[in-house]
Amino acid sequence: MTASGWILIALFVAAVAALTRPMGLYMAAVFEGRRTVLSPVLAPIENGFYALAGVKPNQEQNWKGYAAALVMFNFLSAVSLYLILRFQNLLPFNPQDFAGLPPELALNTAVSFVTNTNWQSYGGETTMSYFSQMAGLTVHNFLSAATGMAVAVAFTRGFARKSTTSIGSFWIDITRATLYILLPIAIVFAIYLIWSGIPQTLAGGAMATTLEGVSQDLAMGPIASQIAIKMLGTNGGGFLNANAAHPFENPDALSNFLQMVSIFAIGAGLTITFGKMVGNERQGWAILGAMALLFVIGVGVCYWAETQTTPALAAANVNPLSGNMEGKEVRFGIAASALFAVITTAASCGAVNAMHDSFTALGGMVPLVNIQLGEVMVGGVGAGFYGILLFVILSIFIAGLMVGRTPSFLGKKIEAREVKLVVLAIFSSPLIIMLLTAVAAGTEWGRAGPLNAGPHGFSEILYAYSSGGGNNGSAFGGLTANTPFYCYTLAIAMFVGRFVMIVASLAVAGALAAKPITPETSGTFPTRGPLFIMLVASVVVVEAALTFFPALALGPLAEAAANTLF
Repeated sequence: MTASGWILIALFVAAVAALTRPMGLYMAAVFEGRRTVLSPVLAPIENGFYALAGVKPNQEQNWKGYAAALVMFNFLSAVSLYLILRFQNLLPFNPQDFAGLPPELALNTAVSFVTNTNWQSYGGETTMSYFSQMAGLTVHNFLSAATGMAVAVAFTRGFARKSTTSIGSFWIDITRATLYILLPIAIVFAIYLIWSGIPQTLAGGAMATTLEGVSQDLAMGPIASQIAIKMLGTNGGGFLNANAAHPFENPDALSNFLQMVSIFAIGAGLTITFGKMVGNERQGWAILGAMALLFVIGVGVCYWAETQTTPALAAANVNPLSGNMEGKEVRFGIAASALFAVITTAASCGAVNAMHDSFTALGGMVPLVNIQLGEVMVGGVGAGFYGILLFVILSIFIAGLMVGRTPSFLGKKIEAREVKLVVLAIFSSPLIIMLLTAVAAGTEWGRAGPLNAGPHGFSEILYAYSSGGGNNGSAFGGLTANTPFYCYTLAIAMFVGRFVMIVASLAVAGALAAKPITPETSGTFPTRGPLFIMLVASVVVVEAALTFFPALALGPLAEAAANTLF
């Protein structure tokens, strides 16, 4: 580990901290319907959308209506994307004349982008037309991110409101999230990315001649616009197969840094949005503190692990002080690669600037564990916040049992119905992850996928289903996932991991909104200090350890032990 590496990590934390409050306050104003700096321009457009869609701005929904609208909207989004991918050969902006995707790959990709997972069983530059990339994938990058933000805000209203059945309007929340937050920031970010050297063109690829005199076809296209929302919306799906390791997606150290910051910007800001909307900003900072504690631990472990050598490098007499540069871009190095890996899995983004498959056993385990913690360290845009709120409720319930008091959070009593729904939401993703991992490891169809044998091959399978069920989208690498077995089973994992958690979260929000707010007393468990932060972080870790430790013992831990002993 080097001083420059720690300085990079410190600068990242400082940049996110500086953006958190302004971003959070702005989003609170947007979702509360207050006037913002963009209102003079965007308010007429917003009202025009409502008029066209027949949406009444003052009409709200209960949790069932909100959930029904959300599920139907996303179902129709998946169908539309599936049709675009299947028939892209008949659609415009296809200079490479790509054929339509086969049914299993089109289904996998449609579910992937609608669920904000962006798992890619394809190479973008060799599979997707420009129309599919723009009207299909990029559009759903916006919509899936806006869906997550809408659920986070609806959950927040469950705590902010009292004795009511309404938690807002899905149509209004998704419109405001897209129009006032995602779109303006993505436009500005895309302009910077174009300036930094990322292509934005509808022309075909360019031909270049290498120093060896060999002709090379350089894949290009409308890349910058997709990269902007890919990072900002914690989507992660790249225009190019090499993702953020490709110089056309991530040219230099500055673009790498800004892309990392953009991944965390909205997720971190939502904690302050929550605090502002419930009238207790300190509570938002406390929740962010629990997220930050888990994140910093993960960064430290991953960075340390990647500064160690591997048996293969040792056998090749590579200087052990150089650390593990296998699978990493020399323009980024170990610190930026390890930091990016932790950010992208802590935020459920899934973009990668290095090959996680080439990390050391323990270094590669950190991104895997981040996903298995359940989208709580900032997490996907919106998804991370309602994910951490579920753990907050569970932590408060456990604390109440320990001290013999009725658990309460922000004046809302936590009772049996809420706890049951929280448990359903939290354990739906681990259940589908472990079930499908077992099926894949126990069948010839599944075992045909991994590139490596032994514990590392098992890690490839476990990572894939963790990434799908956790809606992360990053790949460990090495796994051949473009087969009917993996396309269909990963689609199931992504669907369950997204929508079971969302519907259960909305049910919790509806139950909380109907409750009165009870003033805090001296006997109320404090939820804004170090004890609360440690409690939430501990519950997150314990839940993941009890669920996934046996599987980790068969994969990265077994590989680490073998490397140490043999």
